[in-house]
Amino acid sequence: MLKEFKTFIMRGNVMDLAVAVIIGGAFGKIVSSLVNDILMPLIGLILGGVDFSGLAFTVGSAKVTYGNFINNIIDFIIIALVIFLMIKFIDNLKKKPAPVVAEPTTKECPHCFTTIPLKATRCPNCTSQL
Repeated sequence: MLKEFKTFIMRGNVMDLAVAVIIGGAFGKIVSSLVNDILMPLIGLILGGVDFSGLAFTVGSAKVTYGNFINNIIDFIIIALVIFLMIKFIDNLKKKPAPVVAEPTTKECPHCFTTIPLKATRCPNCTSQL
């Protein structure tokens, strides 16, 4: 059973997933910092200093902080947009330009069907006039 577990762990897709989770966590911190430290203050400035985190109401002894929920929705939308733009940017980098088709430099002799230079006026194989 230990050998099977080792084989399972060493598969490429499991290792790729582990690396993706680790990098995703680190990337998540970067994007969260972008949202919380740069974009949300600017959005608050644009909206006239509105801070949703303080919005709440009380039902009995329970405090419902729906402002935090609104902030999390905005965070999610911004994070999804940033990830979308980064994936789109990476896809554009991966696109290869269309290969340039070179003009032909040879042609076929109509008499003996051998390949000859395009500028030839006489076939070197059958000596036909072209």
